[in-house]
This record gives sequence, C-alpha cells and structure tokens, in this order.
Amino acid sequence: MTSSDVLIVGSGAAGLTAALNLADRFQVTVLAKGALNEGSTAWAQGGIAAVLEPGDTFENHVEDTMVAGAGLNDREIVEFVVENAPAAIARLQKLGVPFAQDGDALHLTREGGHSHRRIVHVDDATGWAVQEALQKAAEAHPNITLVPDQVAIDLATSRHEERYSGAGNVWGVYAVDRRTGRVNLYTARATILATGGAGRTYLFSTAPRGATGDGIAMAWRAGCRVSNMEMMQFHPTCLYNLDVKNFLITEAVRGEGGRLINPLNGHRFMVDYDAERLELAPRDVVARAIDAEIKRYGLDYVHLDISHQPADFVRGHFPNIHDKLMGLGIDMTMQPIPVVPAQHYTCGGIIVDRDGRTDLPNLYAAGECTESGLHGANRLASNSLLECFVFGEAAANHIAACWDDLRPVPPIRPWDESRVTDSDEEVVIKQNWTEIRRFMWNYVGIVRTTKRLQRAQHRIKMLTGEVEDYYGHFRVTPDLIELRNLLQTAELIVRSALHRQESRGLHYTLDYPQTLDVPVDTVLVP
Repeated sequence: MTSSDVLIVGSGAAGLTAALNLADRFQVTVLAKGALNEGSTAWAQGGIAAVLEPGDTFENHVEDTMVAGAGLNDREIVEFVVENAPAAIARLQKLGVPFAQDGDALHLTREGGHSHRRIVHVDDATGWAVQEALQKAAEAHPNITLVPDQVAIDLATSRHEERYSGAGNVWGVYAVDRRTGRVNLYTARATILATGGAGRTYLFSTAPRGATGDGIAMAWRAGCRVSNMEMMQFHPTCLYNLDVKNFLITEAVRGEGGRLINPLNGHRFMVDYDAERLELAPRDVVARAIDAEIKRYGLDYVHLDISHQPADFVRGHFPNIHDKLMGLGIDMTMQPIPVVPAQHYTCGGIIVDRDGRTDLPNLYAAGECTESGLHGANRLASNSLLECFVFGEAAANHIAACWDDLRPVPPIRPWDESRVTDSDEEVVIKQNWTEIRRFMWNYVGIVRTTKRLQRAQHRIKMLTGEVEDYYGHFRVTPDLIELRNLLQTAELIVRSALHRQESRGLHYTLDYPQTLDVPVDTVLVP
C-alpha cells in the first residue's frame, strides 16, 4: 500500500495543474496509465481560448460558448471559466510554455464558433508544449511523486474499509502495474480523477489509446451521477489514410482559411449547410455536413484545402502537420488533404460543482472525464485545455481550504486474488473490444435513430454478462480493465441518448429532429 495526502489519477493538464497547486503544502501522488505524456493533453494541436485582445470581451467568449453548447451550458460556470482564462495563460507562460508571438503580443488565431481571434497556441502542437512544461515542473517538485504504468481498476471506498463505516468516502484506488501485473493500493485523504475521456468507445477517434472512460466508469460504479453522456463530439477533420490512424487536422487550418471541398465536383459544400459561418460553423454542424456529403455521394472522404494560402504561411502556421503529411506524400501547400469525421471529445461525464467536487466525499474530478456545465451540448473549440487548468486549480484550492475537515484514511483491505486464475482466453477481450467500438460507430455515431440505439443497447446487455463473468473469474489485466470500462461507458452513452427525445448540439436523431424550448441535462443516477 502507498499512502499520500492527495492522490491524482491522470497525468495530463488537469491532473498536473492540481498537483502543482497542492504540492507546496501536501504530499501528492500522480498515477499515469502509461507513460506520463501519453494522455490527450499532449495530442491537442489547436490551442487555448482566452480573451486577450482589446476588441474582445468576456461576454463575447461566454456567448460563443453558450451558442456552441446549444444552451445546455451552466452560464455561471461558463463565466467562471472564461474569466479565469487570462490568469491561466499567464501561469503557463511562467512555466515556460513558448506561445507563438505576434511582435510583443501573443499571436491569436480563430477557430470554429469563435467570434474573435482568441486562441493562444504553440504553432500546431500546443498540447505537447503544455504537457512538457507541466511535467517538467512536477518532476522538479520534491512533494510530487509521479508513478507511470498504473492502470486504475476501481475506487477504494468505505465498503473496502476493514471496519465498514457506511460513510461513502473515497480513500484512493486499486491499480494494476503494467510491468509486474501486481495490483497496488494507493490511499489518500482526497482523490482527484483526471482520467480523460472515452473516445476509444468508438471505432474512429482522435483520442489516444488509453481514452477508455476509466474515471467515468469507476465513479459511476462507486455511486457518482453522470450527465449528458450522449454528447460525444465528432471532430470534422481527421486525416483519411489507411496506414495512419487517428491523425487530427486541427480546426485552426479552417480558422486560417481552409475550405471543405467535394472531391467529385470541386464544390465548396459548406455553403449548402451554413452559408454564413461556412467552415467556421461549430463542430457538430461541420461534422454532420461532411457526414451527409460522404453518404450522399458515396465518398470515402472529402477534401480540406488550404493550398490557396501562401506556402510560407501554411508551413509557418502548421509545421508539424505539414511535415507529417509530406511524409505521406501530401503537400498541403499545393494539394488538398483527405479528411473524415472522427470521435474527438467527451462532453458529458462525472457531475462536478464549481470546486470540482463529485457526489462522493473526498472525491474530486477535473477535465474531460467531467460534466462541469462548461460545454453543454457541444464543446467550443479550445475550451478543453482551459477547463483542465481552471478546474484542476479549483479542486486543489478546495482541498487545501477544507483540509482540516478531511478524515485520516482508515485501514483498507488489500486486493483479493484468492479466487481467480490467469486467463487462457485473451482473444475474448480483443473480440469484444472490436465489437463494442464498431457498433458504437454504426449505431451511436454522428446521426442516430431510436432503432439504432436500441440495437446498440441490446448488444451491450449481452456483452455485459459475458465481460462481468470473465472479470469475476480471471486475474485483471490492463486490457480487461479497459474492456470493462469501455462497456460501462458505452451503456451510459446509449442510455443517455435514448433518454433525450430531441436533437440538440452533438445529439442528432432522425426520430426527434426538433429542439425543445427548454434545455435540460440528461442526468443518470446509479
């Protein structure tokens, strides 16, 4: 057993921000599922939204966020995050994040749904630069212990106490070490889930391999409510290439003039779907337009073309994308990029308040695994990293302010493997994993129907018994843990989608194409 003051599950922007804000007073342990930099933060190409130019206002940023979120956002939370954005950028600058400059000021770009240029960035690799700066600071802090290759299985709660208190507290997590296969118990007086989203529930996703909804599933099993799980964002422009999977073409390409073209007839088709905003319409609008164009014309992909811009401009703004594409034989300065939509962001998740608190005592959450009220029915571009910084700090501040009220950790039972054996049927995990991702893509994707959702629900019920039986009889492995969490997350997504009998934001169903007058969250209770 390893004990610390605060345990953080996840080593991305939210987790490391919380750790750095706590470490001057407390001993903090940060668990990473794989390598410390394997999470979604390092994959973020676009940037961070913040009001930093004189012509822009907080109210503009708030309204853009509310419009993108189709009114399902919590306005007070949106205002809270937006107003804290400039300070978050300043702290990142102090940590050494080398944001792009425009003379003496930060260079600001614009992305879909934004009324002004307000996206600070590090060329087209903002997330990698942020991850590097946060990780370097955390590694240098004597009160932060970073532990890679720990796959969290479940939260340790009051039911795991040696003498059951019935209080419902969370005391840490059980996690399996990838290198040894041994299950470790990590305990703390406060636990923060910063585990990222559930993108790998889908066949095509821009999310990293580990985005399997672990935190959402663990919190649900422990007794936390979840909200708006049907709101899965599909990024409009993922590279279409049979050899390279999940390579995102940042929205900033469209922000700097990229046009979506039908490769059959050369038509700039966004004029048919959103003539005013064109390629800078919110992501749900653009993704549905591409999906409709592909299905209407029987295409494998559409073209994203920025070759009309000067070559030096394109290379200067998108050096990493340019180099990656050149390696695949695509020169984006001279020819279009083949793109398709792919799952990109989990807008729903564990319900948290303004302080990052969940329903359970001692348990906090921040980032993509949460539903804070910021994103509503669709995340506005470049608000995701911002949410991580603001809520990572908010959770840390609340823990520090309430520290004296947190009880010491009681004795917790170790992990029990006395009644299980090693599996001799690993193929079952691979088969079920593939099946889940495929039916979620086909039945619970960009455009939905009640019949498709019911088919998905039926498959989930059949697989749940099989997976739980497997989990109960064999020793846990990382793949089994992820499969269990994928299935649980898929069930929450489908149940939420069936519950919402309207089309709003990212949830578009042919059976209920209208949008109701009053936006209401979909809340599921364990």
